Amino acid sequence: MTGARRTVAVTGVYAILWGLVLAGCAAVPPAPRAVPSSPPMSPPPSPSRSQGAAPPERERQEPEGAGRADVYAADRPGMLSPVVRGFRSLVYVPNSESGTVDVIDPETYRIVRHFTVAALPQHVVPSWDLKTLWVNNNRGNSLTPIDPRTGRPGRPVPVEDPYNLYFSPDGAYALVMAERNNQLDLRDPHSMKRLRSLPLPCRGVNHGDFTADGSVFLASCEFSGDLVVVDWRTPSLIRRVHLGHMSMPQDVKLSPDGRVFYVADMERHGVWLVAASTYEVVRFMPTGRGAHGLYASRDSRHLYVSNRGEGSVSVVSFAKRKVVDVWRIPGGGSPDMGGVSADGTKLWLSGRYHGVVYVFDTRTGRVVRTIPVGAGPHGLCVYPQPGRYSLGHTGVFR
Repeated sequence: MTGARRTVAVTGVYAILWGLVLAGCAAVPPAPRAVPSSPPMSPPPSPSRSQGAAPPERERQEPEGAGRADVYAADRPGMLSPVVRGFRSLVYVPNSESGTVDVIDPETYRIVRHFTVAALPQHVVPSWDLKTLWVNNNRGNSLTPIDPRTGRPGRPVPVEDPYNLYFSPDGAYALVMAERNNQLDLRDPHSMKRLRSLPLPCRGVNHGDFTADGSVFLASCEFSGDLVVVDWRTPSLIRRVHLGHMSMPQDVKLSPDGRVFYVADMERHGVWLVAASTYEVVRFMPTGRGAHGLYASRDSRHLYVSNRGEGSVSVVSFAKRKVVDVWRIPGGGSPDMGGVSADGTKLWLSGRYHGVVYVFDTRTGRVVRTIPVGAGPHGLCVYPQPGRYSLGHTGVFR
């Protein structure tokens, strides 16, 4: 959710929120290319209409990852693609309220470049082929490309309502999360020309992740408390899962073994566990006030959960499926979106309501730097990172 809209949500004036975000199917898309090899998964159930309330909680006790493949196996330290080996390591911070991007040198913690983009930049997203970074200018209805070789921006590309951006696992499509339009737009991943649109039966679609075999996309709908399960190849809706009127689902992350989706819920103050084979809710895990961003550690052992409302990061054990540590920002803060450094030793998070970036040492849990940036920093991107290709957001690599 944008900094401006979050402020409105806190005051309870939802009518103003929708006023701030004012703003057809095209040609049939080409046949998808083969998805890069990944662990096998059970096939999804037959398409059905929307569900009502989430099913009763239940959980299997089998340790996660036992004898199974790891979808993040290509994301280990040092496993940089040949495509990015010559790129300078930088951190890109979109400042939503300032309409700017700050570029930070992670070695010196200094801003080395600052430039203006169109209105309400939300996230900086690596392209599927790793060659471009895209700034999502939500209210500016455009994407600004950045050349990661130089860190310099290029000419904006017109794209309507790009709150967030993902890429299909085969690289055939860019998936634009058109949040205010309540639809998923499938576009050419290079020209960004719209090819198809899928209207969604929910409000505020914004984050998601793919099943291990890449066939299904599970996305969160912030303003209606829903998850939508999408066959992106068709494209068509498989299922809607309603989490409840008190829910505000945010980031989504697949477990390393591909069996469970973790879904942050900013109003329930924790994380939902959703079975990746049936899309049924397994259970809810409290983490902290304003649970928002989700990031896997480089060794696939832990999930970092940014709790934006209380200035903390919860460390979840994938194997135990429980919180095993909590890192707190001295004096409080608003940790939001970000990413893990290429070597896995740092977690970079934007401070949404404090105009800063926090740098956590993942070995100690301590904040080692707080870097002033523009107003309303949101989906910062640490780049480059290990991985064969990008699925989008601020850096989901496989």
